[in-house]
Amino acid sequence: MYYSFIIPVYNRPDETDELLASLAKQTFQGAFEVVIVEDGSVIDSRFVVEKYQDQLDIAYYYKSNSGPGDSRNYGMRKAKGDYYIILDSDCIIPEGYLATVDRYLQESYVDCFGGPDEALPSFTPVQKAINFSMTSFLTTGGIRGGSERLSKFQPRSFNMGISKKAFEASGGFGKIHPGEDPDLTIRLWNLGFDTQLFPKAYVYHKRRIDWKKFYTQVNKFGKARPILNQRYPIYAKMTYWFPSLFLIGLFISLLLLFVGLYSFFSLYLLYFFLIFIISLLKEKSFKVSFLSICAVLVQFYGYGTGFVKSNYILHVLKNQPEIGMPEMFFK
Repeated sequence: MYYSFIIPVYNRPDETDELLASLAKQTFQGAFEVVIVEDGSVIDSRFVVEKYQDQLDIAYYYKSNSGPGDSRNYGMRKAKGDYYIILDSDCIIPEGYLATVDRYLQESYVDCFGGPDEALPSFTPVQKAINFSMTSFLTTGGIRGGSERLSKFQPRSFNMGISKKAFEASGGFGKIHPGEDPDLTIRLWNLGFDTQLFPKAYVYHKRRIDWKKFYTQVNKFGKARPILNQRYPIYAKMTYWFPSLFLIGLFISLLLLFVGLYSFFSLYLLYFFLIFIISLLKEKSFKVSFLSICAVLVQFYGYGTGFVKSNYILHVLKNQPEIGMPEMFFK
């Protein structure tokens, strides 16, 4: 198989440099190419790409801004490979990544896969805390990996592979963002393609965001899910309501404190204590453990409120998604 890495980039030459440096160190013995798609950047990565021309089979394309999904489609149409591996520009790739992916596909071929993300020791405490909240089995991060092993897995495009055959059959990513990943996955399922989690094909996902950007990101994740549930009701799950129900329960537990009922709130304290301990065992840092609690609260609040607002717009106001939530779609 000939692999093509597809990487959309937007105003992040420093990230592109780190990512290409890690791809140049791959232990995979076969040939592969790297396709960089500059999505209308003002600060482009052209000079960074030139650094790696002698180390990688690399192609660079500049296009007007149309969002990451359309840029990935553009890159796949330009690519020479018969299997595409899609990465975010803020990822660093372990040396054995492609060899691991190839081994999985040789042992049990699948037309679409996804892999997990991890944190490097060099990440900042906030990056580590956000990574914990986005990946832990104790949070909604569980749906990004472990818990989906029990059902159909929905790959995420920060670390995702798709065959040329599946891309051409599905047409690739749609205009919704975020939410383009599960939207594509469900359409692939409906076309008869399978998806799998490759648990050992992980990447280091830096997530260069602050608390405000993190909130905006997870809030949009929450808004996206009801749109997808409306499009594909057969794949709607009760678990998607958990962050909203968590918030409602937390609010009720705080009100009950004023009438002397502490048992309900104590369950939340136990939950946050578990977050602290699990994070401490993983990161060996009291600061990261405390920030992990903050990250989980931001994640649940952002996702939960976005989920409720989206349902209100769709099912109470009866608005079309593109009209009621235009910020969720690229034209």
